[in-house]
Amino acid sequence: MPHAAAPPAPPDARVAAPTGRAAVVLLVLLGSLTAVGPLSLDTYLPAFPEMTGDLSASQAQIQLSLTTCLVGMALGQLVTGPLSDRWGRRRPVLVGVGAYTILSLVCAAVPTAETLAAARLAQGFAGGMGVVVARAVVRDLYQGRDAAKYFSRLILIFGVAPMAAPAFGSLVLRFGDWRTVFVALAVIGALLTAAVATRLPETLPATRRSAGGLTAVAAAGRALLTDRIFVGYALTQGLAFAGLFAYISGSSFVLQDVFGLSGTAFSLIFGANALALVAVGQLNARLLDRFDPRPLLVRTLGVSVAAALAVLAGAMLGSLPLVIVALFVFVGTLGMVMPNGTALALDRHPARAGTAAALLGAIQSVVGAVAAPLVGLGGEGSAVPMGVVIGASTVASLAVLLTVARSARPVTGHRP
Repeated sequence: MPHAAAPPAPPDARVAAPTGRAAVVLLVLLGSLTAVGPLSLDTYLPAFPEMTGDLSASQAQIQLSLTTCLVGMALGQLVTGPLSDRWGRRRPVLVGVGAYTILSLVCAAVPTAETLAAARLAQGFAGGMGVVVARAVVRDLYQGRDAAKYFSRLILIFGVAPMAAPAFGSLVLRFGDWRTVFVALAVIGALLTAAVATRLPETLPATRRSAGGLTAVAAAGRALLTDRIFVGYALTQGLAFAGLFAYISGSSFVLQDVFGLSGTAFSLIFGANALALVAVGQLNARLLDRFDPRPLLVRTLGVSVAAALAVLAGAMLGSLPLVIVALFVFVGTLGMVMPNGTALALDRHPARAGTAAALLGAIQSVVGAVAAPLVGLGGEGSAVPMGVVIGASTVASLAVLLTVARSARPVTGHRP
């Protein structure tokens, strides 16, 4: 039922940030919702070689299921973000995680690579509904440095997902084939559905919800897309994520097929890189006590560019040690890039937090989705295509930050 138009809400209409045990529960829940993305993308990576044989598909065809999942996440965020500004945060995310559970079972039953790609599109759409709401909830409660710190803490949960997902996938594969991995994702989805139903508070009071129909949604989107600074940060995030996604989609083949590592060794390396992401994210939370998010973002992206170019150099030289070390540094730097970039973008539009989070996530997903086919189409049997995509996307990310988003206003650390 449409909400009646309401005057601007007074400051006390905002929901207070939880404290104590409730704050810990909310952090874990929001982190888990955000982790749906990497869980969906990373858990079945160790099964890629098996899937190519079982589905009679090429490496590029299997990687397409990663791309369609990301596109689905982008669409899910675009639809759900504005809806959450209008209907509140709880209802959309409940629908999303419930649908994710069912669609994970659909993925487990597909007969071909083409139907897998289609099922993953729908699964990604449902997963994206939870991801965008989690970001909007943080913006409802915090702004500026406080928001950047909170996003850094979320990496404690978000970072565990890519660290544990391939190892978890390898463990599941000991008891079944690749289809069993998607059954396990369905179980995770069911647990999340129960947790959201019982533990997620409504952080957007009725008096602060948007009114109007598609015209109002279009106006909000237009305001965001004409804000050069917001678009600059969104593209910065998206291009950095493209480098990460090139690593996610290509590292299994590069480390196992090109360099001959075992599935267990790959999972350990993948987990160590995710641990670096978590550690740098917590360092970022401490550094925010002394520095603003933007200078931290600029300097960290500079290190990320150097690491990305080192990955390319290691790939061209065929040096496994250089590739491993450079990937460790590259993935680690994203522990500062993601929380600071997200906070800087969302801080500009508190009244449109859901829509802003939707566009931010959609741009990130769409730009990232381009990376997977580029890595796959670059040819099998070489690490160079992955290195090229990681290097190019990271350099472009820094260039956009220094040009398009160059006039960012200072960010405070107080709640509105």
